[in-house]
Amino acid sequence: MQNQYLVAVVGAGPAGLFGARELARSGAHVVMFNRDIKPGGLAEYGIYFSKHTMKAGLRKQFRGALDQAGLDYYGNVTIGAQGDLSLDDLRAMGFQAVLVTAGAQGTKWLGLPGEHLNGVYHAKDVVYFYNKLPPFAQMPFRFGRRVAVVGAGNVMVDVSRYLLREQKVDEVIAVVRRGPAEVKFDKKEMEHVIAYLDQAALEGEMARCAPIMQAIGQDPAAAKEAILESLPKAEAKHSDGRFRFEFLASPVQLVGDADGNLTQIEIEENSLSLKDGATKARATGVKRTLDVETVIFAIGDKVDESFGLPVEWNEFVKSAAPKFPVEGISFESAVEGVFVGGWSRKASEGLVGYARKDGINASKAVLHYLQTLAPVTPNVEAVAARLSGLDKPVVTKEDIQRLEAVEAEEAKKRGLDEFKFDNNEDMLTAMGMTVRV
Repeated sequence: MQNQYLVAVVGAGPAGLFGARELARSGAHVVMFNRDIKPGGLAEYGIYFSKHTMKAGLRKQFRGALDQAGLDYYGNVTIGAQGDLSLDDLRAMGFQAVLVTAGAQGTKWLGLPGEHLNGVYHAKDVVYFYNKLPPFAQMPFRFGRRVAVVGAGNVMVDVSRYLLREQKVDEVIAVVRRGPAEVKFDKKEMEHVIAYLDQAALEGEMARCAPIMQAIGQDPAAAKEAILESLPKAEAKHSDGRFRFEFLASPVQLVGDADGNLTQIEIEENSLSLKDGATKARATGVKRTLDVETVIFAIGDKVDESFGLPVEWNEFVKSAAPKFPVEGISFESAVEGVFVGGWSRKASEGLVGYARKDGINASKAVLHYLQTLAPVTPNVEAVAARLSGLDKPVVTKEDIQRLEAVEAEEAKKRGLDEFKFDNNEDMLTAMGMTVRV
């Protein structure tokens, strides 16, 4: 094998796949390591499961990236301080640079009393559950008749859609820290939920919020109009459930019964103020409770603190004075030769298009760094041997092709737009691999 650069890419979502493709196209030999069996990351397991056309198009792009010459794929392998391999292990195996695009795998909590109760979840886990990502697909979730979803973005809407359409809950309450003018969801996403909106309750909320909004120059009528903008294209209801907002409300405590099951969420009412042109929520001290059986926090994500890189403010620490910035952005971690891209660089920032661009830009930073090093003869056989010594099945891109063929055939047999296995054992069996217990 001719002299090249040897690079490890950790994570196989859009940022990792497109970043790895660019590195391989530029002459590096790239080895991708993925925690999951399948590539795709949040594009596979985060986009709402009924968006079949979008997912099919993305999978086609991902297959094209994986087919790039000089790119190896190893799925079902965890990288991190407590993983199958650590960052130090990768360096010892001869990797000259590491690009971390593993997303934001940590769980962001507010540290409220009662977060341990049965019925309290993070939105990411719920999304993984209904998108059939192992092992989340096998986890028991307690979806009660009344559910509070804390947040005001597209994830809140997606989770509410699932609860109303699939779980057929009686009520979903969106608990929003700021006011009606600060909601973050897209008009298009709201089309799936707005038919369930309790408009009388919305009128009441707008009347309650109006004086607070007007005090800082906001227009309540315009905010209401923006929320209702999706009504003309509202998707038909699939249950009798209702959806409503609790604006200007922050959760302060979760209350449970003697068996450890959630029964209430206590919220504190907020006012609004302007600081440096930004709208801020300010606690008023007025508290009240809502009777709910489930609370789901859709409040963003954070990186995995156990990965092995320094973390600050829910993110991996980036070099403040990068040697290889791209478009003025630092992709360099605090560890020499280790770079971060996608949500591993900036958690919860943007969707697939953003991740693709960020992964490609991160790969450019890696390439600039590699130019300061001498090329090597990549010992990919030694890498494969090390992985074969792990006490678990390791999945290659040829295995993925077999899995995709089996799932496509299964979908055809069942008359479905899409079929996918919801546990690793069935996926490994479908690929003809021995499942080690």
